[in-house]
Amino acid sequence: MAEEMGLDLVEIAAQVDPPVCKIVDYSKFLYEQKKKAKEMKAKAAKIVIKDIRFGPHTDEHDYNFKKNHAIKFLQEGCKVKAYVFFRGREIVFKEQGELLLLKFASELEAYGKVEQLPAMEGKKMNLLIGPKKVK
Repeated sequence: MAEEMGLDLVEIAAQVDPPVCKIVDYSKFLYEQKKKAKEMKAKAAKIVIKDIRFGPHTDEHDYNFKKNHAIKFLQEGCKVKAYVFFRGREIVFKEQGELLLLKFASELEAYGKVEQLPAMEGKKMNLLIGPKKVK
């Protein structure tokens, strides 16, 4: 039947008993499959990570200003990576940096959940917070 119509016989589902086949133009079939795959890729969620940098001696006003930015980022659906950067001899204030990040995480608990607790990586102490799922 496919040869009479000048089209191709394409096997759609081989695992089913009996196998499912369709009479279509094969090049058009491939084009439509590529188009569907491209649409699915475009609809996939893109993860955006916003960085917020603190120092171990960050002032209260600066802290609140950065916290408000983090709240806005989480409400937009972005992840927030907060980190304390230690320069030179500031590395002795690790505990102060960790307390700052834990305070930051506890104040943002209503807007997002902690995905990675504070951890040292070189001269940085990182904390990762992801947005809460809205139902």
